[in-house]
Amino acid sequence: MKGVCILGATGSIGVNTLDVAARHPEKYKIVALSANSQVDRLVEQCEQFHPAYAVIADETAVDDLAGKLKSKKLSTTVLSGVKGLEKIASLPEVDFVMAAIVGAAGLKPTLAAARAGKRILLANKEALVMSGQIFMDEVKKNNAELLPIDSEHNAIFQCMPDDYEKGLAEMGITKILLTGSGGPFRTKDKSELESVTPDQACAHPNWSMGRKISVDSATMMNKGLEIIEACWLFNTTPDHIQVVVHPQSVIHSMVQYSDGSVLAQLGQPDMRTPIAHCLSWPERIESGVEKLDLFDVAKLEFEKPDYERFPCLRLAEEAIKKGGTAPAILNAANEVAVASFLDEELKFTDIAFIVEQTLNNVASREAVSLNEILEDDLAAREQARKLIEVRVKQH
Repeated sequence: MKGVCILGATGSIGVNTLDVAARHPEKYKIVALSANSQVDRLVEQCEQFHPAYAVIADETAVDDLAGKLKSKKLSTTVLSGVKGLEKIASLPEVDFVMAAIVGAAGLKPTLAAARAGKRILLANKEALVMSGQIFMDEVKKNNAELLPIDSEHNAIFQCMPDDYEKGLAEMGITKILLTGSGGPFRTKDKSELESVTPDQACAHPNWSMGRKISVDSATMMNKGLEIIEACWLFNTTPDHIQVVVHPQSVIHSMVQYSDGSVLAQLGQPDMRTPIAHCLSWPERIESGVEKLDLFDVAKLEFEKPDYERFPCLRLAEEAIKKGGTAPAILNAANEVAVASFLDEELKFTDIAFIVEQTLNNVASREAVSLNEILEDDLAAREQARKLIEVRVKQH
């Protein structure tokens, strides 16, 4: 019986993790759950799974959560804020930590899980985007396990030899082929992109995701962040990663070998597959995912990414090549810009503009400590908000 903590339990990854765990009550015990602000949904989850701890990140909602749990006669201990998240991520009775908090907010609790030597099921790519070297050093120093939940990175992991950490060249790997659907605007006339709505951007053709990640998919910033994440996960550089647009989202990524072989992982576009894989690794368990029927798929298509249509992809590649705090600045500016777009302040095409201008205006640093990362993250957010104010007035 493994104790599981889910950081971000009310989001799509958290909900899917609970679904998989519920199918195997003899294997997994839910020890702790967290949410940002969705009190009622967290209460429902506590009713079903009876965790020892529940954390609400929004400290103003802690009394509401505690009161509702008490009214249900639940003995769950209520915590709040970053300290609460860090505590549940490092509890001795927790074996596995699902890191599924969206954005920079997930960095500190995920680092806490690494320092506590947990198996980290990493769905929060920002932990690596912002603090790659620091995070990987903590994983190694504390003998933590790091398993990727993103469907693409999980596919790469499944196609890699066990000892890939020695280096891709030594393992005979020549390239990682990182697939992406191209999102809802892959074929939309470029002249129409300026006027697309948040609802249109969030209507992903294949995947069911949260609104922020859906917008990232529509701009392909998500793929850019995944390039950065892959560099750290698989000890490589952007020169050895090629983005492949694959509209069907059936092949989740591929690994190319020096003998000409290309290994691919296929499956339904359902996050329960990588979640089940990482929960049970190195074994396999039933996930609840419908089996893939290749006759129904019928065809698989591949395209090169259009960098003119998706400038965020270029910006992410430039940030990881620059290194230091540049990826953290990129991520911070993108989070602010996407939030502004979802609030219907910015146009869709303004997202890349705000990110690029922020990267130009906030100087990145080479020597990276956690404090420097957080300082530059804050500076980037402030700069992005100023740029947005000007942009909104221009509209």
